[in-house]
Amino acid sequence: MYEPSRNLFSFHIAGFQHHDGALVLGELKAGDTLELVPERDNPYDAEAIAVKFRGAMLGYVPADSVGPLSTLFFYGHGTAFECRVLQVAPERSPWHQVRAAVFVRDAR
Repeated sequence: MYEPSRNLFSFHIAGFQHHDGALVLGELKAGDTLELVPERDNPYDAEAIAVKFRGAMLGYVPADSVGPLSTLFFYGHGTAFECRVLQVAPERSPWHQVRAAVFVRDAR
């Protein structure tokens, strides 16, 4: 039986080099759960969704990917999604050190 992927999209965390990513980089590993937090009052982008790990601000879902996700969060469907670390690469440039993905939760 065909079963579609729960992975909606993956991304490198935008702005990782400007936030607390360096402080927790050594703790991050593939599979870790990340928190998605809408920032409606963000002065640069009202659709911004922050990515956090244990309260530490890592950065944002990239602006070119956030639109539909932001809309779903706005209308109360944020609990339908989860975000997880796919890859941690400390040797890469700061804007490519952490790759994450947004998944649809399996509610069957």
